[in-house]
Amino acid sequence: MSDGVLLLMGPTASGKTALAVELARRFGAEIVSADSRQVYRGMAVGTAQPDGAQLARAAHHLLAFLEPEERYSAARFVREATICLDEIAARGRRAIVVGGTGFYLRALSGEMALADVAFDESLRARLREESRLHPQEVLHAWLLARDALRAAAVPVADRYRTLRALEVALSRGSAPQRALPTLAARGERVLKVALAIDRKVLAGRIRERVRAMIDGGLLAEAESLDGRDAPAADAVGYPQALAYLRGMCTRAELEEALTRATLRYAKRQMTWLRREPALCWVTSGAGALAELERSARESLGWT
Repeated sequence: MSDGVLLLMGPTASGKTALAVELARRFGAEIVSADSRQVYRGMAVGTAQPDGAQLARAAHHLLAFLEPEERYSAARFVREATICLDEIAARGRRAIVVGGTGFYLRALSGEMALADVAFDESLRARLREESRLHPQEVLHAWLLARDALRAAAVPVADRYRTLRALEVALSRGSAPQRALPTLAARGERVLKVALAIDRKVLAGRIRERVRAMIDGGLLAEAESLDGRDAPAADAVGYPQALAYLRGMCTRAELEEALTRATLRYAKRQMTWLRREPALCWVTSGAGALAELERSARESLGWT
């Protein structure tokens, strides 16, 4: 049994990564990423992966280990995150799971029924064919009818995640299912914390991040994904960058489009978090680190 697990959530650009690194240093912890896009190689800029200095200050896991063409899922995340947590505990270290993919975090905590489903290729092929025949809105409506909770977590325009969620929904009852090793099933103590941030402050941070991403290599990453059948290429930033590279917009229009898309994404994340059970809110800013330290000491007994 570990010393408990801290789950740190929040919208994009709220400061999760920096806080997690400082907490890890103070409590002798390692960080497990819970981000459905940061798992991919060659996408460090567009997915805002921790930078070199942050990686040097704290050990990170489940970052940049898949090719963009590979598929990832909540079930696979739970399996791999659990392995990471066991290895961290075996080293006598503590664990902080940090990320903005709320579905992954809820699945890991065990507050969402999620089975480790074995899929068959015929179903996957059928769904690929359906995606060619029908608009994305039709596919998402199908998902909504089958599983409203998962549909709420998947943007209507996200084809890959819609198909993946449909795969899960349609497989229930027709394929072998195994219980996933969630934190609740393992009897782990869990502290779930989300960062609250003023909308105007968040919008300013997102605008700054967008400019830094464009200047820091986003365009080269998007160009490397062009023409590849990569689910990861649907992540916010890459479609907008490719539109710019194809001459469909100016630099100013790219910045505005990417800022709007990121703000919409952050809004969806906050909507999800407001529905998250047993969540402790901490205001992002100067006092956040001290508040997180206090909560970890009181709830998990960390010293």
